[in-house]
Amino acid sequence: MASTGVLPFVRGIDLTKNDFSGYFPDHVQDMTGLRWLRISHSNLKQIPAEIGALNKLEDLVMVHNEVESLGENLPNLPALHSINCRYNKLTDAGVPKKIFMGNDLSIVDLSHNKLTEVPPELENSKSVLVLNLSHNQIEMIPNQLFINLTDLVFVDLSNNNLETLPPQMRRLTSLQTLILDNNPLIHAQLRQLPVLTALQTLRMKNTQRTLINFPTGLDTLTNLQDVDLSHNNLPRVPEALYKLDSLKRLNLSNNEITELSLMIDIWTKMETLNLSRNKLKAIPTSLHKLASLKKLYLNNNQLDFEGIPANIGKLHNLEVFSAAKNNLEMIPEGLGRCGKLKKLVLNENRLITLPDILHLLPDLETLDVRANPDLVMPPKPQEAKTASQYYNIDFSLNTQLRLAGAQPIPSSGQTPSPKSDPVARKLRLRRRRDGQESEKVLKGMRDVAKDKAEGRSGKDDEEREPLKPKRWDENLHRPQLDYSEIFDEDVGQIPGLACWEIENFLPNQVEDGLMGKFYEADCYIILKTFIDESNSLNWKIWYWIGNEATLDKKACSAIHAVNLRNLLGADCRTIRQEQNDEDEDFLALFEHGVSYIAGGRTASGFYSVEDMEPEVRLYRATGTQSVHMERCPVQVDMLDSRHVFLLDVGAKLFLWNGKKSNLVTRTKSRLIAEKINKNERKGKAEIIQFGQGNETAEFWKQIGGPPESMEVTTSDHSDVPYADPRLYRVGLGKGYLELPQVHIPKNRLVSSLLDTKCVYILDCITDVFVWIGKKSTRLVRAAALKLAQELHDMILRPEFVTIYRCLEGTEPQIFKSKFCGWDDVLPVDYTRTSESIARRGADMKVIMEKDKMQTDLSALFMPRQPAMTEEEAETLSSEWNEDLDGMESFVLEGKKFVRLPDEELGIFHTEDCYVFLCRYWVPVELPEGEEDIDEEDLPEDEFKCIVYFWQGRSASNMGWLTFTFSLQKKFQALFGDKLEVVRQHQQQENLKFLSHFKRKFIIRLGKRPLGRAPASMNGDENKSKPAKPSTELFQLRANGSPIATRCIQLEKPDAIWLSPRFCFILMVPFDSDELKGIVYVWVGKRADHKEAQIAEEIAYMMYKDGFTIQMINEGEEPENFFWVGIGGKKPYDEDSSFMHYARLFRCSNEKGYFTVSEKCADFCQDDLADDDVMVLDNGEQVYLWVGKKTSDVEIKLAFKSAQVYIQHLRNKQADKPRKLLLAMKYKENKKFIKCFHGWGKHKEVKDFKSLLPTIY
Repeated sequence: MASTGVLPFVRGIDLTKNDFSGYFPDHVQDMTGLRWLRISHSNLKQIPAEIGALNKLEDLVMVHNEVESLGENLPNLPALHSINCRYNKLTDAGVPKKIFMGNDLSIVDLSHNKLTEVPPELENSKSVLVLNLSHNQIEMIPNQLFINLTDLVFVDLSNNNLETLPPQMRRLTSLQTLILDNNPLIHAQLRQLPVLTALQTLRMKNTQRTLINFPTGLDTLTNLQDVDLSHNNLPRVPEALYKLDSLKRLNLSNNEITELSLMIDIWTKMETLNLSRNKLKAIPTSLHKLASLKKLYLNNNQLDFEGIPANIGKLHNLEVFSAAKNNLEMIPEGLGRCGKLKKLVLNENRLITLPDILHLLPDLETLDVRANPDLVMPPKPQEAKTASQYYNIDFSLNTQLRLAGAQPIPSSGQTPSPKSDPVARKLRLRRRRDGQESEKVLKGMRDVAKDKAEGRSGKDDEEREPLKPKRWDENLHRPQLDYSEIFDEDVGQIPGLACWEIENFLPNQVEDGLMGKFYEADCYIILKTFIDESNSLNWKIWYWIGNEATLDKKACSAIHAVNLRNLLGADCRTIRQEQNDEDEDFLALFEHGVSYIAGGRTASGFYSVEDMEPEVRLYRATGTQSVHMERCPVQVDMLDSRHVFLLDVGAKLFLWNGKKSNLVTRTKSRLIAEKINKNERKGKAEIIQFGQGNETAEFWKQIGGPPESMEVTTSDHSDVPYADPRLYRVGLGKGYLELPQVHIPKNRLVSSLLDTKCVYILDCITDVFVWIGKKSTRLVRAAALKLAQELHDMILRPEFVTIYRCLEGTEPQIFKSKFCGWDDVLPVDYTRTSESIARRGADMKVIMEKDKMQTDLSALFMPRQPAMTEEEAETLSSEWNEDLDGMESFVLEGKKFVRLPDEELGIFHTEDCYVFLCRYWVPVELPEGEEDIDEEDLPEDEFKCIVYFWQGRSASNMGWLTFTFSLQKKFQALFGDKLEVVRQHQQQENLKFLSHFKRKFIIRLGKRPLGRAPASMNGDENKSKPAKPSTELFQLRANGSPIATRCIQLEKPDAIWLSPRFCFILMVPFDSDELKGIVYVWVGKRADHKEAQIAEEIAYMMYKDGFTIQMINEGEEPENFFWVGIGGKKPYDEDSSFMHYARLFRCSNEKGYFTVSEKCADFCQDDLADDDVMVLDNGEQVYLWVGKKTSDVEIKLAFKSAQVYIQHLRNKQADKPRKLLLAMKYKENKKFIKCFHGWGKHKEVKDFKSLLPTIY
């Protein structure tokens, strides 16, 4: 027997997940009082012989082992009444006959084995209540079995090869559960079932049931609650089931059922109904009478909207509704009235929308609507939107309208609140609970009113004298102590000095000769007694503290000085004196002065603690997500270059990093060492970290010297898999101990498994911890320590393993590392300093309200800028052109600017840069009173020069630099202060510049051909042959104003770009010297007549000699050469209503806070900022365009802003509902692209880091 002596008192132990393949602990036979034993997942191949000595053993569980025979010891156990040996390799010969001869055997579980027949002697065990023979190869049940075993309550014969059941089963009148799943019972009529009147659970899954062989008379089983008839061939629900009003769970899945009867209303107690994978087209309207229904499964049927009854909302207890893989276009709105609904599964249907009442379900946890491509989620009701706040910003529509200065608009679906407000009623009921407090207040008010009525209050208050406040010393309450045990009775009665020294918490009076001679490690109390002016005794009290005094002496000297004052009844205060810091009055007490003596004269009251020699421990750290610290023997051959090792020698912590170890493991191991030093060593230990090859001599000394080869590589010990942790809970009863295991979910320890009222033993093979809860009893703690020692000796483990005692709240870091998510980091707001709290207060709600993020969403609520009319554009253009005195144009060729030929004026190229020098007349403003001067005497008008620098999308910035350092300096020298330089990018020109081209602004792709250059440009016309011409397609379009009309060449000619709203120019080249090609001016059905004329003029302007120009209307296109030249006839989008609704918003933080600004109506592709979020409205959809460099905060705020915008439009434009869509950069769809004129590839800015050497 073990030295602790607790094994005989152990009543139960769980040794699951211990490897007993090579041995079995002999400690088990010492547990003479053992009643239950569990040895699962232990690699046992036979029944251990030690179990034969357990004469009191009642319950034996040996699940998931490799046992082939029950042996000869089990039949000798007289008290055995439960055998659970499922998931083993038992054969017919491995089950001894004698084991069933006992009279107390009540539970027999031999499932998941290799039995081919029922053990023949089983019929003799008449006391069996539970019989489980499932998952074997049994083909027949002997008739004699159920003749004797008439007390059976639970029988599981599933997953065998049974074709029939013995008729003697009718004798099982006490049977409550019968499981026959997965047996070929095609010929079994099961006429025995109606006799089993106590039956509650009947499972016949996959037993080839049909309406012909379905047992008749099943309706007589009035106690039947659970029926499983899944995976059979039932075309309809058997009539007998409609008569069972006691059913709670019914599984009819995987059958051929086509309809349900209205008689299901008898199932009033039904809680779970599974009708999945059938052929149902409708559910009867009497479904609402299943008042107790909690789970309804209708997956994989043929249900549509009309097939689900509208009164389903009366199922108030419904928690799960699953109708996946059906034909549902909509679900009844009544389903949203099931207030307890937690799970709603509707994936793979034809859903179009859902009732908005689903947003109000309080307990809804899962809403699965996957694989419904046409589904549009309903908007949240107004009541549910108030709580949706991001970053302390209220994105409700009324709030944002109020911030923008607009009038809040009530939602169209808003209904007047009912007269009886249920929330207000609950608040009133809650206030009634405080009725007692309100009665006290009313009573006090009545008393005050009564006193005023009697006329007492006024006079009494005047006559009453003000109360004098007590002095501070009068408020002190002196404790009632017996001071005779501390001081003598005559102390302080004779004038003079008295001195006490502190010894063992109490004062001892010092002889007169030793006064003034103080030991540095002691504390003293000095009393001076004298006669004052009134001839009465008075006192002064000091207590002196030496520099080397212990804490108990310091505290007791101060405490007993106060006790002395209380004993004497003195009014003086006790004065503290410290060594080398005494005042003059204290030093004057001693005639010969004060002298200090090293050491101490008296003993301390504390116990002296001897420092134990620390144990040297070595841990191997593995893992990255959570570092696992595995204890290892302190040997040099344990080091492995793939891991990190922690060597703990007490005062020093060595961290050894292998060459191949992970950086994250190194960092987290260092953090563990820091926590060990801070929490367990109080910051006094030294952490030394070094890599492989940089070891110190002290490290090699502690670990046993360097390896013989002087080089650490890999170790065979590191390949040994870690043992799974086992957590035991120590149980203590009247005269017995129990050690059950705690189930560890997913084999991951979490701190929530530990209960503060209990004591646990954590066995990690290389470490054994005893965790003691704060509220556990002392007896359980003592028993746990002894059981831990027995468990330590019982399991094979290395010699270096020690047992750690861990108190709740002071757990060592190694123990915490065994648990997932056990983090001691406290959430500390380092921004909350004492100064900030004093300045701003401590209430976080007030601070959050003051620091509420500023936002500006007013642009979303502004109306769209109206388009400029033709008359307004002509007036404005004529005014600007009248002021224009002249315009000179230049183009960049090579590294110099040359004049642009007049025939190319208005034709721009995307890879070129142009300069336009415009001279404007500026009229002189006359002073007041001089308006009537003759025209001859008027002063001359002044002029102003504006230089426009135009840069194409594909042109580099070298053109701008060339202009800045060459041409701009020449212009500045000529015009001085009258010069203004304006830089303009393609499609971002201002209207004044565009007006000078009179709506003939052409943008071609590529670079300007040098063949047109004059001779002064240092170019050779015959230097290179021109490239073979290709098909060109131009689109003429005006955005926001007729002045902003541009004719832009599209990148790829394709019929999908055509639109009835615009005019297009198509040039189809010919391979001929005489006729270069044909030009089509395509005019859409709804195109403006003026634009058609401009398109024709532009065609003649671009293509002069050798081209044939032809005007064609939409629908009159020739097959040759229009459709052939454009790439074939294709369908194109005929809807151009987006021109009346298109708006582009930019969401950014450039102002220091989140703001939404609107781009002008003449927006282009380059307005899409890569580091911001853009919101595009085309009248049907609202796109959220996200750049590649956009922050997550901007995306979230822009998403909420788009929702507010759509909600606002729902009130303003109810006939044009919008749908919110996402458009990622590079993945824009056609409906998004068509809002931009001349869409092409995104302009890419080269990353400067790619130009640096690879070292950066």
